[in-house]
This record gives sequence, structure tokens and C-alpha cells, in this order.
Amino acid sequence: MDESMTPRERVGNTGTASNKYDIVIIGAGPVGLLLSTCLARWGYKIKHIDNRPEPTKTGRADGIQPRSLDLLRNMGLKPAIMKHQPAKVYEVAFWDPSTTAKGIHRTGTWASCPSFIDARYPFTTLLHQGLIERVFIADLEKNGVEIQRPWTIKGFTTDETADPEFPVEVDLEHVDGKGRETVRARYLFSGEGARSFVREQLKIGIKHKDPIAHVWGVMDGVVETNFPDIKMKCTIHSEHGSIMVIPRENNMVRLYIQIASSTDKDWNPRKTATEEEVQNSAKKILQPYTITWERVEWYSVYPIGQGIADKYTLDHRVFMGGDACHTHSPKAGQGMNTAFLDALNLAWKIHHVEAGFADRSLLHSYESERKLVAENLLDFDAKYAALFSQRPPAATDVAAATAQSSGKDAEGEENQFIKTFKESCEFTSGYGVAYNPNSLNWSPSHPAKSSVINPRGNKLRTGRILINSNVTRVVDANVVHLEQEIPVNGSFRIYIFAGNPSVTKQAIDDFAQNMNKKSTFFTAYLRSDVESVSHHEHHNPHSHFLTFCTIFASKRSSIEISNHVPRLLARYRDHVYADDIWDHRVPDARAAAHAKMGLDQEKGGVVVVRPDGYVGIVTGLVEGSGTVDALNEYFSAFCSKKLGEPLAHI
Repeated sequence: MDESMTPRERVGNTGTASNKYDIVIIGAGPVGLLLSTCLARWGYKIKHIDNRPEPTKTGRADGIQPRSLDLLRNMGLKPAIMKHQPAKVYEVAFWDPSTTAKGIHRTGTWASCPSFIDARYPFTTLLHQGLIERVFIADLEKNGVEIQRPWTIKGFTTDETADPEFPVEVDLEHVDGKGRETVRARYLFSGEGARSFVREQLKIGIKHKDPIAHVWGVMDGVVETNFPDIKMKCTIHSEHGSIMVIPRENNMVRLYIQIASSTDKDWNPRKTATEEEVQNSAKKILQPYTITWERVEWYSVYPIGQGIADKYTLDHRVFMGGDACHTHSPKAGQGMNTAFLDALNLAWKIHHVEAGFADRSLLHSYESERKLVAENLLDFDAKYAALFSQRPPAATDVAAATAQSSGKDAEGEENQFIKTFKESCEFTSGYGVAYNPNSLNWSPSHPAKSSVINPRGNKLRTGRILINSNVTRVVDANVVHLEQEIPVNGSFRIYIFAGNPSVTKQAIDDFAQNMNKKSTFFTAYLRSDVESVSHHEHHNPHSHFLTFCTIFASKRSSIEISNHVPRLLARYRDHVYADDIWDHRVPDARAAAHAKMGLDQEKGGVVVVRPDGYVGIVTGLVEGSGTVDALNEYFSAFCSKKLGEPLAHI
């Protein structure tokens, strides 16, 4: 792990007390592990327990969507994931009853992540959850965190008057009663799953949005079959029932078979089926093709209902995430991916509060942002289930969606199937996540009112992920993915799209000069060790609050850092780029990254991206103090210090 990804500058100290922690995390599934990994890298003291004696051995979640793979790459974990040679799903196949012969036939295929989504990895990665867990666990061990197993939580209280610094007291116990422990912490997090003890103790209810519930059979195994699409993701409808096929690593395949639905006349939520019964059902559904099992690795029957927690926290000291907050069907492969983003959202906000960068009110945005995503997920899940379970798509619909044709019927209305397909592809890929306006995501109602905000032509949407772009790094001529250049290090990412250097030289010089004034978003959070930081510190030489990237709309050969980049920004010499790589999405653009963002290729602009990769605000790059003033206004909405005070009284 790059040392520069591990900021250690913190406010507060757990001291030498062995029973005091920054956070206690319950549950070592995806949400708990990603939260723990981020905070461990950023220097926090963590107590992390799980009630299982070892990581997941079989079954459970297995789908990593394109946006999540971006995140894992940004954390430096993608190589360890891909080392296991996971299955990759580029296309989805649809099979339905044949009208001309007995059994099923393929009605069409479409891209898992269509080309209208600008994804680095346009596929779903499928790998056993236990292997994914072990990648995180190995990284945690490098940072001194060990999962304490098999331990469970027995109780907790929060009292800020008794101990304002470590207000949460947590009682832990070995599952066999062999040991007990009481610890104090700044925060407690429940990643326990759907049967959360913490949620029950807080008396937080679960609201069931969709009254329809299902009982599913899930089987992982190695099969022998002449079904031609066994290596692809398939939804199969037949007169004998429905199956979803998911390819896995090591020649395995997962079959989801719906056993019962609350719409059935004889509905019983406790209905079950044996392994043999499910295999016999699969054989009937797949006719005229045959299937036999060489071995079954895992089989389970479980009821699935849509549910969402009424609250994710009551006091912003005890939080929940993942399945403790939201449950839904496994069809769209969203559980683990949503959990990852729950964890990342909370991790950087805790970090900014505890590092002294942000006001405690920043933590309020965790629930409002992530609960909205979960509600959208449940709405989508209901649509998805209806789309693939109730209405098998006609081959003409599939073809139209795949080709991304106009999709309009005779009356000019967009075909509902095509519309839902497009929306669902963006959502399932992870690129459809959108956070509403708040102090972090600028809108016209934000306190920042400067006229340089949201320049004309801007295509970036605040609360959405930064658009992908390729640029050339000036120092070594490497073509790089701009959005990946700054790792997940807890810092805001400030991208200065510098346009034509002959046009913007004064504006860039003014930007750097005005940032260096007292009480700006830059000078307010300088590192205490700024004078002794290593020359080789790429990302955070001045502050753990932010990192800068400067991108010129010029050929690399014409950029001279010593001439074109002010001294302050030149300290980030590894983050100076030439926007000189052609992009098929903007084929006529001279500077594709500027064009994709909707920024003037001559005058440029400034994009502030949150530590989790979502756009916070976009401003123009102007001469004078206007750009810095606008950013001071933006950051003042949630930072711990008043920024941009007039210099007259200093």
C-alpha cells in the first residue's frame, strides 16, 4: 500500500488505553470490511468482530458491478480480486417458451453494461464472496487490524455526558461464552446483516415497500449440460417455471430458482424444496436441453422480501449499513455493491469529522444520501422483477434495446421495455447512483451563490460520479485514467481544467495566489508536518484535506511544468496532465476530457470531487479571486472553520 494513501494526521487520540477505540464494527461482510479497510488505512483504531469462526465458505453475494470494480481498483484491491480469475459477464441472454417447438429458445441477448454507459469495465465480475472477503482481510492485516472471531455484541449504550470523547460503551462476548469484553468507542457500526442486533436494540423498524415476497432456491455447483449459454448470465422463462443462470469461477454456475411467491394461491413463506427437487425443476425448465450436476458446492432456500430501515442512525454515533438497512431480491446483483458504497460514504465522513476538517453535521448526510439510494434500489428491484418475471421480452424489444434505436412507437412514446432496460442498465452498473442536492452537492439553493459556479456548457451533474477520461501524465508521458489517478485516500480531489495555457496563465496564477491567503479552503487545513513532508509525497504534500490535479488542453510536448504551473500546484507535479488523447465519444474535440466534462477548451474550469468520487461543484477558472472565493463559499457549508474571511481585519 502506498504510504501516501494513509493519512495519519488526526484530531483526538485514543491514547494508550487498550479498551478505547475510534470505532467498533460488528460484522465482517462486505459493508463492514470496506468501512474497516478505509478507516484502518487512514490511521484509526478499530475493534472489528464477527460471529462466524471464519470468512464465508460458500454461497452468498458474488457480483461486482462495473462501478464497484472502479472503486476496488481505486483502493488498489482489483489485482487481488482478479487473481482468482472470476467469471466476467459481458452479455445477458433471454430465453422463453418456443412457439414452434417444445421447450425454450433464445429470444435475444444484450450487453450487461451497454456502450451508452461510459464504463471502464463494461462487465459484471462474478466471484465467491468469501474470496472477496479475504482480499479485504489481508489488507486489514497489513494495517494492524484483525477480525476477532467468533465474537458477538451483547449490548451497548451511548452517553455523551459521561464520556464526550468515547460516548459509546459496547459489551462483547465470545459466542461460546468463553470471554467477555467491554470497550468504549467514538462510533459503533452494525454490518450484521438482515438480523441486526443493533437495529433491534435501537427499535428501528423495517418498512416493506413491495408486499410481494418470494422463496428462492439457490444452488452453486459444477454442471454438465448442452445448454449453449451456461457461461452467460441468463433469465429463462418456461411453462415449468423460471431460472436465472449466473456463471462463476472454477467452472461453477449458480442457479436461482423461484420456489414460491406470495401471489401463489397456496403461498407459504416457509415453503422449502430439497436439492433434488430443485435440480428436477431445473431439468424441466431447461428442456429441450439437458443438465446434470458433477457436484453441488452450496444449496440454500430462503425467503426474500423487500425491506428498508426507517433510520440508519439515531444519534450519529451508532450507524448501520448494508443488509442491516435494506433487503431485496438477488436478481440484479446489487446487495454487495450497495453495501460497498454505504461503507465508503460513511468512512470518509467519519474521517473528515474526526480529522477536524468538517462539522459534525456532515454525518447527517450519510442517512439522507444512502437511504435515498436504497429506496431507489427497492423501486428498481420491483421493476426488475416485473420485467423479467412477469413479461418475457419479445425478440423485437431485445433487438431494439440492444441497438439503442429511437425506441419510439407510432405515437412517439418510448417503448416502456426499452426505457426500463436503459434505466436498469445504468442502475445495475452502479453509474446511475445520484445523490440529491445538499451542502456537499451544489445546486442553486446551496449557500454558495457566486456567478462563476456552474459555468455555461457544464455537463457534470453534482451528486453523480466523475465522468471517465484519458489524459497524458506530463512527467512520464504515461496515458492514464484521470479519475483513477488519486486513490481512495479520504481527500477531496480538485481538478483544475486549465484550458489553453496561453489563455489561462493569469487565471491559474491568481488561483494559486489567492489559495495561499489566510483562511482559504487550502490554508485552513495545512498539515502540521508540512515543512518535513517527503519530496516523493504525490497526493497530500500540503494537506490531507485535498489533492490537486491540473489538466491542460494542450499536447504534452508543449507543456513545461516550471513555466506553465504555479509553484503551489507544481508541487503536485505527478498530477499535471495533457488533455491530448482522442475519445470516440467526442470525436471532434481538441481536448476530449474538457469536452466530456462540458468545460471550455480555451478557458477551462474547476471540478471538485468528493473523497468518494462524486462531483461536488463545478466552477469557472477566472482571473482574480473569483474561483477561490466560490470554492471558499462551497466548503464553508460543511467545513469546521470559517473560510474566506476578508483580509482587512487580519
